[in-house]
Amino acid sequence: MLRRHFLRNLGLLSAATTIPATVIKAAEPQFVYGLGQLLIKGRVASGAKGISGVAVTDGVNVVLTNSNGSYELTSNKSCRFVYISLPSGYEFPHENSVAKFYQKIDPSKSTFIANFNLTELSQSDEKHTFVVWADPQIQSKHDAELLLANSAPDLKALVENYRGQLLHGIGCGDLVWDNFNLFPDYQKAIAMSGLPFFNVIGNHDMDLEARTDEGSSDTFKDHFGPTYYSYNRGKIHYVVLDDVFFLGVAKKYIGYLTESQLQWLEQDLKNVKEGSTVVVSLHIPTNTGQLRRDKEKVDQMGGTVINRQHLYNLLKPYRVHLMSGHTHFNEKWEDGNITEHVHGTVCGAWWTGQICGDGTPNGYGVYEVSGNDVKWYYKATGHPKNYQLKIYSPGKHKEYPDEACINVWNYDKNWKIECFADGNSIGAPIQKTAYDPLAAETLLGADIPKPRGWVEPLLTDHLFFIKVPAGTKSLKVNATDRFGETFTDTLGLA
Repeated sequence: MLRRHFLRNLGLLSAATTIPATVIKAAEPQFVYGLGQLLIKGRVASGAKGISGVAVTDGVNVVLTNSNGSYELTSNKSCRFVYISLPSGYEFPHENSVAKFYQKIDPSKSTFIANFNLTELSQSDEKHTFVVWADPQIQSKHDAELLLANSAPDLKALVENYRGQLLHGIGCGDLVWDNFNLFPDYQKAIAMSGLPFFNVIGNHDMDLEARTDEGSSDTFKDHFGPTYYSYNRGKIHYVVLDDVFFLGVAKKYIGYLTESQLQWLEQDLKNVKEGSTVVVSLHIPTNTGQLRRDKEKVDQMGGTVINRQHLYNLLKPYRVHLMSGHTHFNEKWEDGNITEHVHGTVCGAWWTGQICGDGTPNGYGVYEVSGNDVKWYYKATGHPKNYQLKIYSPGKHKEYPDEACINVWNYDKNWKIECFADGNSIGAPIQKTAYDPLAAETLLGADIPKPRGWVEPLLTDHLFFIKVPAGTKSLKVNATDRFGETFTDTLGLA
């Protein structure tokens, strides 16, 4: 069995690398509270003006602020944070790009006062943009240097291209690779953009010596706050969930949403108008096509969310976009009201090269919002926006040597792909499941890539093949996305 199964099985098997105990060791639990009753109260305001209808939560209960912006919440001392669902029309408060929508509860008190002061936006937020950084996954200072030297400046340049517009970021998990000493490097990287970032916990962001799942997020919370929450911008309701359930043994986890989260989400969504667009970010995809591509029958519990149907049931009244990472491949799937965007990674194939296991360049997703509508594209690090496909000449693909191979990494079923030989149409290519030629060349085998030889290529559906007429000097491919934007690549064959 090819070691491409490494990531998919990682949730229930031992890791392929050994992490020093000094790196993964978690501190003793700091937040073991009793269940004594706690009254939380305060006000959400902008200057002297209270803001009504803002959802306030302790992660269990959800209440709304009254006409004066005031609230009261009966909680208990096991809750660590009180936080708000940031309302539309206001700036996202942040410290060095880490969104600050929460306050830590002082459990020594019987009443805790938490006031939140927001700044009203000077422009409408119905049009805005967000980016999704999945899996920066830095394990060493060398990895961090690559993040800071390549990915962070690329994002900063993108932000400059959207100057004057509202942008924010989502860090979609695996911000580091078990080395919590590098959280400041991740924070430095996102701070270069100036964007407020809302962060998701990944399986490599967990305290691996915690006794249970409840304690596995302590260090993450110290840096980024709650692991599940919501916020609003324009007409869009955003939700962040923690779908990495730690089993109490290092490197073992499943994709799973706890009952406490589902109950909280049910309350949260009661304040969202049916038919609205809801964007849900979580680290492990709810589903992918990997099971089908690998021709296996049993879903791997560390690769997708095993109780996903319960999440889908809660989201039925809405237009839903799911944002996920974890897999180190890029994929889109749609079913009814749901579109899931499984992202290629910031780190590529764990910082061993400039592509992921499916041939997708290392990079991130960019999402442009207008009202309830969302448009998107994939931004490859170090490349312009129009870099959306790559042509391989005949002979490059070992399985189909007589055909040209085309990788369209952000492909979905609504794209149109056309091929031209020396300016003449030769029709549409055939979609096949296979390995990307460059991924196979640079990742397949025990000795490559260095220093992480366990990284392997991954089967992908976003490859297309076509036979090119003999004597063709130039092959051009036009790939038109679902939004009518055409991207072109041309390859000389003479």
